[in-house]
Amino acid sequence: MAELVGGAFLSAALQVVFDRLGPTSTIYKYFRSRKLEGQLLKKLHITLISVNQVLDDAEARQYTNSIVKEWLQELKHAVYVADDLLDEIATEATRLKIEAENQYASSKVRGYLTASDNPFDKHMEARIQEVLDDLDFLVKQKDTLGLKEISGGGSKVGVGAKGSSRLPTTSLVADESRIYGRDGDKEEIIRLLLDEDLSRDPLSVISVVGMGGSGKTTLAQLVYNDGRMKDQFQLDSWVCISDEFDVIRITKTILSALHCSITGYEDLNQLQLKLKEKLMGKKFLLVLDDVWNEKPSDWELLRVPFCFGASGSKILVTTRSEQVASVMASIRVHHITLLNEEDGWKLFAEYAFKNKDASSCSNLQSIGKKIVEKCKGLPLAIKSLGGLLHTKFSEKYWNEILESEIWQLADGDEDIMPALRLSYHYLPSNLKRCFAFCSIFPKDVEIDKESLIQMWMAEDLIYCNQGNKSVEELGNGILDELESRSFVEKSTFSDDKLIMHDLVNDLAKSVSGGFCLRMGIDQVQNEIIERIRYCSFSSFVDMDDEIPLKPIYESKQLRCFARLQEGSCDIGGKVEAEMFSRFKHLRILGLKYVATITKLSDGISNLKHLRYLDLSDSGIKKLPGSICTMCNLQTLKLNGCDQIVKIPRDFYKLINLHYLDLSRTGISKLPNSICKVRSLQTLKLGGCGSLAKLPPDLPNLINLRHLDLVRTCIREMPMNMGRMKYLQVLTRFCVGKQRGSNIKELGKLNYLQGRLEIFQLDNINDPMDAGEANMKEKNYLNELTLG
Repeated sequence: MAELVGGAFLSAALQVVFDRLGPTSTIYKYFRSRKLEGQLLKKLHITLISVNQVLDDAEARQYTNSIVKEWLQELKHAVYVADDLLDEIATEATRLKIEAENQYASSKVRGYLTASDNPFDKHMEARIQEVLDDLDFLVKQKDTLGLKEISGGGSKVGVGAKGSSRLPTTSLVADESRIYGRDGDKEEIIRLLLDEDLSRDPLSVISVVGMGGSGKTTLAQLVYNDGRMKDQFQLDSWVCISDEFDVIRITKTILSALHCSITGYEDLNQLQLKLKEKLMGKKFLLVLDDVWNEKPSDWELLRVPFCFGASGSKILVTTRSEQVASVMASIRVHHITLLNEEDGWKLFAEYAFKNKDASSCSNLQSIGKKIVEKCKGLPLAIKSLGGLLHTKFSEKYWNEILESEIWQLADGDEDIMPALRLSYHYLPSNLKRCFAFCSIFPKDVEIDKESLIQMWMAEDLIYCNQGNKSVEELGNGILDELESRSFVEKSTFSDDKLIMHDLVNDLAKSVSGGFCLRMGIDQVQNEIIERIRYCSFSSFVDMDDEIPLKPIYESKQLRCFARLQEGSCDIGGKVEAEMFSRFKHLRILGLKYVATITKLSDGISNLKHLRYLDLSDSGIKKLPGSICTMCNLQTLKLNGCDQIVKIPRDFYKLINLHYLDLSRTGISKLPNSICKVRSLQTLKLGGCGSLAKLPPDLPNLINLRHLDLVRTCIREMPMNMGRMKYLQVLTRFCVGKQRGSNIKELGKLNYLQGRLEIFQLDNINDPMDAGEANMKEKNYLNELTLG
């Protein structure tokens, strides 16, 4: 079984700690230079190794043994504490190094660097001892619990080794040829929808009921797109309801789908009158997908305008709950059938073998059919396991999946099937933590791929310095693996967005345990407040006072506090001050769309661990100078902050900044000192209409991979742009007359891709220069504009 397990959930976190404790690490060097107790680090390392060996066994047994599960949760908490402590030491070491470099190693600084009686050091030694004591206690318990060491468990797995926008489900079917066993269900639903004599009432409700992942939405999509529906109904509309049954939102969505303008309509009375007018005397089909609400009053309020449609109008509802179907007075309830063995096998083979002929793997077919049988006809489970196995054609591997004791589990809370738990269990450790992090996203919310990758990086789940690959490439590799296993899906609305099936979202929340809180959605349990590390909040959570935050104020080691949905949201100044003083271990702070934040206090410098700061489309007008002391900051997003006209002078001190988004800001000039941020990989300036010139030393950013200059006033490029050899995205290039800024510089940029605009071609004096631009070899460019 050892070869199957890429490491338990904690292995990725432990690997980060092990790296921090290594002999070449910043912390190790800091301890040696300060003459601190090096044995403390050694003891910590040995203690963590001893628990690392039993993590795989603990993770497998946690579902059947509540004591093991609690032990694992306590261990996760202790490892988080250790990681935060080590990060604090590393941050102090980095701060001293920067201070020494900036003050030219003055005698005062040198003395501080070599002092051995600094209060910070003594405090750290005491705290490390506390962490050791806690871990020692947990180590002693592992033998009592009978946890076994698994050879190879917890091994390091690299990336290459083996995101309020309530997103409505799309009505489109991606590929009908990959849908099996739904012909009978489809014809039955269509028969009911076309039956004029089904009910004496002008409006009939038909409900499709089934457990999560059984294909209710897919069935509704097949029906909705059938040509007979267009012939039968004059109007049609599709709405995803999900957890939040907001009558105003649903009514607006229906009106929009019926091509009605809703601009200026916020009052429910006005909206319903408009909908009544649109439906009056017309036969319509309305699909309400994924309904959870069981309050009759909400449904009665929503349905009033529907009663004015023509006789024969139908509403098709999909839900997991029989009670919902009853509340909505369904005249027919269709229980979706689970896939039979034949159709289940076809679906499994589609994902497990992909372009490979299943008959050529006869030794795996019998095992695969038994696996399908244990999935009990659940399409999502079948797809998930098929995706898991499609790169593993080892008979032993397939048998281990088949024989795992996890199959013996009863269905868990929130309809999480054992098949999905098993798929998660066999993920490589780096994918486990990346997937579990996604538990911060509410259901039906689009996940921005770029932001998710950056948040993973902030959590040390991926690194930006692995070979020549950018963090985006590494992160996309992880997303591709998760997608291939059906843990995430591409949004049908945008290639840059992802969605998670409800069942998979439940799984992510389950495996994250008590470490994640989605404010306004999850219940806060007092006994796990101390464990909370990740907190997200939505537009419907009132953040204008302290009340919503009080339950988590005691969670002093919060790592993530982020706004993950669009829509207006207010945060008061007092709340902001409390965040900066209480949540000192924050690594991720997302305040996107918070219009009331017009400035940040100098107190933000208390967030020494902060890696990711998103202020996009907020009311921010100015950045405090103290932000430049945040040496761990990797991602800074100011997109849409149009009142920001300059950045602080000492920006170059952000030595770990790799992503800077200044798109659509009022920036008119960038300080040349920004060119000292050698770690910068992405610089977005698109839509900065006042920006006419780039810093002359910009080509010194030799690690830059993405430079967005769309819709700027740039008319001149810095000299020697060809030095930026890793540049992959350059949206605008202005040809200069001088040597070093002419068209020939493009010839040195061999990795350009996507879109490129080239202006001022009249400055090309020698046709040979144009040839040296080597445009014919730019195979990855898909859009070229010349002007």
